[in-house]
Amino acid sequence: MTGPTNTADQPKNYSSPLPTPRPHLGHAVASEWTKMISVRSTVWTLGSMVLLVVGIGVLAVSETRTTDYQEVPLTAPALFGLLIGQISVMVLGVLTITSEYGTGMIRTTFTAAPDRARVLTAKYLVFAAVAFLAVAGSVAVVGLSSAILRGGTASGHHGSGEWLRALTGCLYVTVLGVLALAVGAMLRHSAGAIAVMLGLVTLPPVIGGMLSMWESMAPLGRAILRYNAPVALMQLFGLPDADTGSAPGGATQLLLLLLVTGAAVAGSYVLVGRRDV
Repeated sequence: MTGPTNTADQPKNYSSPLPTPRPHLGHAVASEWTKMISVRSTVWTLGSMVLLVVGIGVLAVSETRTTDYQEVPLTAPALFGLLIGQISVMVLGVLTITSEYGTGMIRTTFTAAPDRARVLTAKYLVFAAVAFLAVAGSVAVVGLSSAILRGGTASGHHGSGEWLRALTGCLYVTVLGVLALAVGAMLRHSAGAIAVMLGLVTLPPVIGGMLSMWESMAPLGRAILRYNAPVALMQLFGLPDADTGSAPGGATQLLLLLLVTGAAVAGSYVLVGRRDV
């Protein structure tokens, strides 16, 4: 009587009939996209951002006159909601990675995809694309509303340049979200990373104003007042702030943020790659 087949009798050159493609960045991007659209935090954070930007922006348009746009671009009303809505983008950036650390799912992610740099790159790509499209879409709705309701001949000439500046402002907010993701990757704690980002965005105007009260610290205070996120968005949307003096141009503000974000992203790759989960 023949006994059960021993595993040693199995052919050594056995290959699975199922396709086994080599893992690449596209697989990681698909995985992160599935995570992004399947969790409620995406709906709540981006949904609140859209409601803030569109709601406050359209309300601002309804309270203006056609002649008010002779000196400001038609996209300017979107700025009022975006100054608040950017917080939602930063929160989503943090939660994109810290939520996995909080639930322990990051272990499963890194077990399924041991190349941590690839996973982190996919998170950055998916988040940046989703955030930019959501922000740009919201700003476009407000801009089109003001163009339809207040874009008569009395509003003056409005070229494509102001739309390009508005897109640059959307990019600025997206980069803030990427910075938040990098901070979340380094801290691995949702509340801590969100607190850091809120401090970076909201505290500089307050600190700058306080330091400007003392003569010895006034130069530093004025510098802080010129280089911060609210002033940068005003510059990018064509609304210079008279209280900050000779504020730098929008391109300079964006370049500064890109440098800070680049350093934070580099730090996130180093820390995520070296430490245990």
